[in-house]
Amino acid sequence: MILGIGSDLCNIDRIAATLDRFGDRFRQRVFTDTEIAKAERRADTPGTYAKRWAAKEACSKALGTGLRMGISWKDMGVTNLPTGQPVMHLTGWAAERLAAMTPAGHRAVVHVTLTDDHPWAQAFVVIEAVPLP
Repeated sequence: MILGIGSDLCNIDRIAATLDRFGDRFRQRVFTDTEIAKAERRADTPGTYAKRWAAKEACSKALGTGLRMGISWKDMGVTNLPTGQPVMHLTGWAAERLAAMTPAGHRAVVHVTLTDDHPWAQAFVVIEAVPLP
């Protein structure tokens, strides 16, 4: 069963300007160490950050809260499987919210997809409850 759906569209040039203006202060406030390391290795650093920004916004919407009610930017982080597939990791209040919205006898699965076509980065998040065996 679907517990939540979220999407977000982010302007890559806006993220680039924010990175230029605030640099590490912005990176450290919003992104996990893993996300920062990945973005800094990529040729399109602003695009990589923008996709992860969009993923965090989309995830917060799928959780039904938006970025309020105690969710921190760093409570949501995107990594990639060896195949390149993005994976959303939740900690802190975001993980607590996910647990609270997951029905008994189920486990939550957070699906995320990212795309970009300059100047836009987009993310979709679907939270699914899967019955336990």
